[in-house]
Amino acid sequence: MRLVVDASVALKWFLRGLPGELHVAEAKAVLSVIGRGTTELFAPGHWTAEVIGVLARTKPGAVDDALIFLDDMRPIVVAGIPVMKRASQLSISLNHHLFDTLYHAVALEEGATLVTADEAYFGKAKGLGAIRLLRDVPA
Repeated sequence: MRLVVDASVALKWFLRGLPGELHVAEAKAVLSVIGRGTTELFAPGHWTAEVIGVLARTKPGAVDDALIFLDDMRPIVVAGIPVMKRASQLSISLNHHLFDTLYHAVALEEGATLVTADEAYFGKAKGLGAIRLLRDVPA
């Protein structure tokens, strides 16, 4: 299996104790699949920075452990002109922020599936394939 997990999902691994945090069990299920070692994890270059940036504001005590955890996952970082071009095209055609479309571009370029909790982006991009909404992942 080949996956891209965006920050909206990865953050749930560290914010699971916060009241109102939805779909934490599904996010843990995705993490479990990655942890089995049969899944290749792909990420755009800004993945760790985006996750840590949110944690620095919302749960600063989790930053150090999260940095180690994310590094230990050893995602295959995908960058370069093809992924940036595809992300730019997605951003323009969907009228959506480039940082979000980069995750989807990586999935499309690598033959992977993006798992996201971002319902707004999912609503715009579901017709393009290679994307799955976190709430639809079995817990």
